[in-house]
Amino acid sequence: MNRHLTFLVLVGTLAACGRARSKAVGRASAAAADTAAPRATAPVPAPAVLLPGMPPPLDPANVYAGAGLNMIDTAARRAVPLVYVPLGGAASVAVIDPATYRVVRTFATATLPQHVVPAYDLRTLWVANDIGNSLTPIDPFTGQQGKSVPVEDPYNLYFTPDGKYAVVIAERAQRIDFRDPHTMALHDSVRVDCKGVDHMDFTADGRTALATCEFSGKVLKLDVATHRVLGYLHLDPGKPSMPQDIRLSPDGRVFFIADMQADGVFIVDPDSLQRIGFIPTGTGAHGIYPSRDGKLFYVSNRGWHILRGRPHGPGSVSVVDPARRRVVATWKIPHGGSPDMGNVSADGKELWLSGRYDHEVYVFDTKTGELLHRIPVGRDPHGLTVWPQPGRFSLGHTGNMR
Repeated sequence: MNRHLTFLVLVGTLAACGRARSKAVGRASAAAADTAAPRATAPVPAPAVLLPGMPPPLDPANVYAGAGLNMIDTAARRAVPLVYVPLGGAASVAVIDPATYRVVRTFATATLPQHVVPAYDLRTLWVANDIGNSLTPIDPFTGQQGKSVPVEDPYNLYFTPDGKYAVVIAERAQRIDFRDPHTMALHDSVRVDCKGVDHMDFTADGRTALATCEFSGKVLKLDVATHRVLGYLHLDPGKPSMPQDIRLSPDGRVFFIADMQADGVFIVDPDSLQRIGFIPTGTGAHGIYPSRDGKLFYVSNRGWHILRGRPHGPGSVSVVDPARRRVVATWKIPHGGSPDMGNVSADGKELWLSGRYDHEVYVFDTKTGELLHRIPVGRDPHGLTVWPQPGRFSLGHTGNMR
């Protein structure tokens, strides 16, 4: 039985560049076959139980209901509205005023800042300095940075759905480290049998996490309570695969996984840990961001299959309907670009994305898909965060809010 579907029912009652055309057509055909089959109606099984201490979803049909339009929590409401852009090639963070679309200041960090991550309690933003082996705190109420905390290999940062642990993704070390969410003191580590562990998301009941392994084409399944790896899945055996961002579907049934080599989004069932679908999007599919009503996913297509692309590539944004499992719109970037990571604004009107290889930030109109602004920021912008964002708590990354 689908444990996550059970949970949601109970809460309710209580293509690509450099590849042969035939390969792209084959992927598209497979995707059509994967997503066209009708879904069977499952009987109501035994109750599922939330991870203790985790707030339940507000709406059984939409796990993102708590991060809806302008639903900014009291803890985040006092924050200065700013956009934080880590510049990996400049060891700094650029700070943008979203009202003027201008960089208002830049502050130094340790080497290779990758992401700016909202803490679980929304009272701190953490800059993950990967090679610099540290996390730099930002006070969101003033916009000022604090003294860095030593943390080994923090490529990315997440928080367990109960708020008990910070989860440091130690990519180079092939570890997932569980730490105190405030002091970042180490509690325990989990070794992983895959290279390039990068991005993570959690099931609707909070008991399981799936994480992507960029350099091995795998996804791992983790027991959140016991910190044990439960299994691995090769997303596309025998074919190039580079999984990146991962997001739980609004209905909590499946995960969507952007793949930079496959040029699209894989769909994975977390219970069976099996691939059940594929949606072609665009060259170098990378980031996935839900709309404020949870009805759409914005998929950033970086424009390259390699880690070091060139400026003015064929980057784009694909608008995906996760319920129908298909692309409903594609937004092009005039004269090319490299959209990477970011956020949707609190009012849902703008999608902010870093331009990884073009040293700029993009702002799209979510209604029309028009590129409204290109903001120069500096070298290698990556895990951009718009703050404040709606949501009751943060699961990490650039703002995986629930």
